[in-house]
Amino acid sequence: MGYTLEELRNIGADLRKDFPIINDSASYLDNSATSQKPRQVIEAVKNYYEESNANPLRGLYDLSVKATDAYEDAREAVRKFINAGKISEIVFTRNATESLNLIANSYGKAFLKEGDEILVSIMEHHSNMLPWQEVAKAKGAKIKYLDIDENGAITVDVLSKAISKNTKLVAITQVSNVLGIKNDIKALAKLAHENGAIFVCDGAQSVPHMKVDVKELDVDFLAFSGHKMLAPMGIGVLYGKEELLEKMPPFLYGGEMIEYVTLEGATYAELPHKFEAGTVNASGAVGLHAAIDYINKVGFDYIEERENQLTAYAFEKMKAIPHVNIVGSQNPADHHGILTFTIDGCHPHDVSEIMNSLDVMVRAGHHCAQPLTKYLGLNSTTRASLGFYNNEKDIDRFIDALSQIRGKLGYGE
Repeated sequence: MGYTLEELRNIGADLRKDFPIINDSASYLDNSATSQKPRQVIEAVKNYYEESNANPLRGLYDLSVKATDAYEDAREAVRKFINAGKISEIVFTRNATESLNLIANSYGKAFLKEGDEILVSIMEHHSNMLPWQEVAKAKGAKIKYLDIDENGAITVDVLSKAISKNTKLVAITQVSNVLGIKNDIKALAKLAHENGAIFVCDGAQSVPHMKVDVKELDVDFLAFSGHKMLAPMGIGVLYGKEELLEKMPPFLYGGEMIEYVTLEGATYAELPHKFEAGTVNASGAVGLHAAIDYINKVGFDYIEERENQLTAYAFEKMKAIPHVNIVGSQNPADHHGILTFTIDGCHPHDVSEIMNSLDVMVRAGHHCAQPLTKYLGLNSTTRASLGFYNNEKDIDRFIDALSQIRGKLGYGE
């Protein structure tokens, strides 16, 4: 049973107590890289190893059946969480990167051919760009890149100008891990389908922060990671429409993904196990289930409201500091918890190091989106990314550190 929104507004600060690593002595602002874990998730993983640990799907003894049930219960929790139609459409992977590589290597290499076009946005994380580059090389297909608009978004207008009769696949993130901008995936997927292309959505930065309904969006594939949404590292999800997954060949070969093996070949297991070769990450799936339960209890109404409040609070204070330049839209509502910035004359690595000395944890570099950084005319940036368990004290400490950077680097201001 979840809280009401009003209850959460009153007890929001208490949610921080659910996260053992979070305290008021330092500010963790690298949530886009990975989220912290509530004790409910930590306990669920601990309990699995103490009470249910066995190799799922392989044993007929009670403990293995118990492990199998826990693993498949987690799959059903994911199905409900993203409103997929069938449990067979939920494939467990290690992370969003593996999910996207699975699509590229299985669907892409099986069904794309010479002369086909793959449309990829310039804002993509490398995980939703490099696999398509490799497919294009292997199959003789052509990649076309979609530019962003003045606010940093991929619009229907941009896609409509690029798409053609040769376009067979479109790959676009729902939320940029650099700009924080949210793309209108429903409209973009609709346009792709009208032109006979399938649509791949990277949901790594959206699924943890907003309600994502795959039926409403009508995407063909959705990839996301557990570790960015309060779950353990090493567990990810690929959602795919059943009719597509059915005709795709396996990605990895070995144990558990087979039905029958001879010396001459094999027949493969039914969905989704066809794509889950080897011993599965059952404890990770259990942790993901617990994370979903926690998110459902808190609710996306509160999560979005709180993260938007904190983003706006930080944005306005950043704008008041001389020489600080926020990358992307100048409307705080467009940033969805991600504030990427530069400071005149200061290398982002120096910014991050100084902030670390002042007990603020942020990310510096190209954020695995180097083509976007180059497109923006930058070499690297610093990124602060927020979660609903952050608070105004975290922002205040960040702003105080931000205001000291140029002085500490000898600019005298």
